[in-house]
Amino acid sequence: MAYLVKFLPRAKRDLAHSYNFINAAESDAAFRWCPGLKEQLLSLKETPNRNPAVPEDSKLRHLLFGNKPHIYRIIYRVNEKPKLVEVYTIRHGAMRKYDPEAL
Repeated sequence: MAYLVKFLPRAKRDLAHSYNFINAAESDAAFRWCPGLKEQLLSLKETPNRNPAVPEDSKLRHLLFGNKPHIYRIIYRVNEKPKLVEVYTIRHGAMRKYDPEAL
């Protein structure tokens, strides 16, 4: 059974910020990056538990996307009962350590 993938407000802002930061509207490479990220995010519908727990909080998982030095970390929680994946944040790997309390 497929899970519903829900983007929390912070993840939506992060995604918009990343899109603008990499200048996807003007760069062909960056424009191609976006569908790849979307594909990875939507793959959470089928197998959300395939990724490891984050060191900051064992209830959260993370999916890494991209190639060095441009790796993005997608942090999410899987709720089994309602079959829901909540995407909390999408962060560039070079950003400071994730703080779960800042949700």
